[in-house]
Amino acid sequence: MVGSAKRNVFSAASQKLKRAALPAGLFAASLGMLVTAFVDPAPALDAPAARSAPERTPLPMFKDPRAALRAGIESYHAGDPATSVTALSYAADGGEPLAQWKLGRMYAEGDGVTRDDAKAYDYFSKIIEHFADDEPDPRERSMAANAFVAVGLYLRDGVSAAKIEPDLDRAFELFRYAATYFRNADAQYQLARMYLDGVGVKKDLRQSVNWMELAARKGHPQAQAILGRMIFNGEAGGAAQRPRGLMYLTLARDAVSGSASEQWIVDLHAKALDTASEADRKAAVAMLEDYLRERN
Repeated sequence: MVGSAKRNVFSAASQKLKRAALPAGLFAASLGMLVTAFVDPAPALDAPAARSAPERTPLPMFKDPRAALRAGIESYHAGDPATSVTALSYAADGGEPLAQWKLGRMYAEGDGVTRDDAKAYDYFSKIIEHFADDEPDPRERSMAANAFVAVGLYLRDGVSAAKIEPDLDRAFELFRYAATYFRNADAQYQLARMYLDGVGVKKDLRQSVNWMELAARKGHPQAQAILGRMIFNGEAGGAAQRPRGLMYLTLARDAVSGSASEQWIVDLHAKALDTASEADRKAAVAMLEDYLRERN
């Protein structure tokens, strides 16, 4: 997977990647989990020689990029973003992917810094380049997968303010890679949407439903909502399965916080519930109990 086929996925990546604004709500991965995994100075985190960054003279305040990463995370949580950015920038320049990830998020969200979508995109792109030929550590996989999705969304949508033109072919490649290699639920959902809408790829209902269900079974609320609607209305191929569709819609509704951006999920569930029969509702409850029992 890390051989020539993998390198083909990333050929000419540096020419393809351009700057853009990061869509909101993209990153579901917990930073706290990543920090716990990465800053612990375990022997398994020592980078092999093939992945070592070029030698550089450390700044007096940091022993090495790993120490800068720890200092940057500590400063961030202490409410000192200026010091955090200095430390994280040093760590990112030294090849620490977690520092690149954290800086990307900070600049994308304007978190403690002035929002700068160009810098955010550049940092996420560096993570992709970092793993173009290198196998991620198991603790790096979630972060790497989310970086692929982030850049894919930049390229799918394009943002004129950041001087990026949409590149649907490249976006599709990145989503497909993260969906298959990392089995990332958000990538699977984005891939399913491209197949469903015929954006960047020929419309394919079967492929869309397959990818949507993979994401839905991982607990992706948007995938659950769309898949539930399709199954409930008989849009997924074959006859309508109203109890099963209502089950997925209920899972999606229960997973969202009710913010304005998620209101469409609440509305889909309410509409299906209103038109479902009493028998449909009872069957959906039974399916939901079985589904949750299996997952637990």
